[in-house]
Amino acid sequence: MQKIKRILALAGVVLLAGLYIATLLCAILAKENFMQMLMASLYASVIIPVLMWAYSLIYRLVHKKDGENETNEKN
Repeated sequence: MQKIKRILALAGVVLLAGLYIATLLCAILAKENFMQMLMASLYASVIIPVLMWAYSLIYRLVHKKDGENETNEKN
């Protein structure tokens, strides 16, 4: 399970780094539709970490109950 968490965390870091680079490039390179790309990149830079946090919180809450049931059955 720890290996999967590390892989997903690394994928999240790579995704966010790519978004930050895209945001920087959109801000520097003023093309005809740069404002839409810049806003989409900024939006994703905020939403993706929030969603990752929410998914991990829900996962911990769901599996915490499973872990409690197993420990109660052993006692």
